[in-house]
Amino acid sequence: MKKNLSVKLAAIAGVLVSLAPSPTEACTGITLKSKNDSTIVARTIEWGGSNLNSQYVVVPRGHAGRSFTPEGRNGMSYVARYGYVGFAVEQEEFIAEGLNEAGLSAGLFYFPNYGEYEKYNPAEKEKSISDLQLVSWLLGECKTVEEVKEAVQKVRVINIVAYASTVHWRFADASGCQLVLEITKATPHFYENKLGVLTNSPGFEWQLTNLNNYVNLFPGTAPTHLQGDIELSAFGSGSGFLGIPGDVTPPSRFVRAAFYQTTAPRQTTALETVLQCFQILNNFDIPIGIEFEPGKIPADIPSATQWTSATDMGNRVIYYRTMYNSRIRSIDLHSIDFATVQYHAEPLDSTKQQPVEKILVQ
Repeated sequence: MKKNLSVKLAAIAGVLVSLAPSPTEACTGITLKSKNDSTIVARTIEWGGSNLNSQYVVVPRGHAGRSFTPEGRNGMSYVARYGYVGFAVEQEEFIAEGLNEAGLSAGLFYFPNYGEYEKYNPAEKEKSISDLQLVSWLLGECKTVEEVKEAVQKVRVINIVAYASTVHWRFADASGCQLVLEITKATPHFYENKLGVLTNSPGFEWQLTNLNNYVNLFPGTAPTHLQGDIELSAFGSGSGFLGIPGDVTPPSRFVRAAFYQTTAPRQTTALETVLQCFQILNNFDIPIGIEFEPGKIPADIPSATQWTSATDMGNRVIYYRTMYNSRIRSIDLHSIDFATVQYHAEPLDSTKQQPVEKILVQ
């Protein structure tokens, strides 16, 4: 038994080392509202270093979990009060994005070099939970973002491997309220996220301040004007956004996401808004070759953007598409009886190949 535990922990350590800071980690989150005030949170998850082997996980009410620690799976025990559906990376315990039956949405985003958790103390293992399992615990435990704030104060969030990347989190509930959680210098900090955008490092407050560097941007076309004796005019539409950063760094993606989101026309229904989220997030797909030197691409995958999701909290539906299949799929939580459903985890893709429909011309 002890040998099996050591093997399991070694495997997890290998996963977390692979998630250590590198040029391939990126996540972009946005939030849109429909005309009937439905709130949709959407995000991408990028990882160009390897296939994350992502799964969807269905967790019933009453499901028991236990956190990993640097010593093994001997951390905090917890039992889900609410059923939920989540998208896991690498292991089914590591939920990166999810929605529970009460309408709470939660997701983690990489936050390298800026986060700092409490150091693991074996004497407090019963209230220690790993950062990659925090989403899972809170989806099973909480109904609102206020409950999330209270719950986090009662636990110690730790790393399973000290040198793995830290993360930060986004939480939103059915009211539309949204929070960002960042743990720095071993202290949790919550920020109200009225903008609804999140990427990676640096911290959330810095990202908001950085938007002021782009005060000159505006939707539409820049007007023709004279520069001395020279008349200057736009080459085409959209010149009001001339100068918006186009690289894939977190600050640049934050700026683009903020401007694309705030200038998007409000859609009538929740479903139309979900589809609009996917269209906007097309702009954040990262080609697998852009982040590596020629000949040094580490993984045979079609994209660094491994999956994109959108969550309709009001109607309790979570949508996704993947690097292998751009068709949008959905899981309706109203169709699941979380009192009787069995816990299970399934790959996001049954076939790792983009389907192509043939058009027969008569």
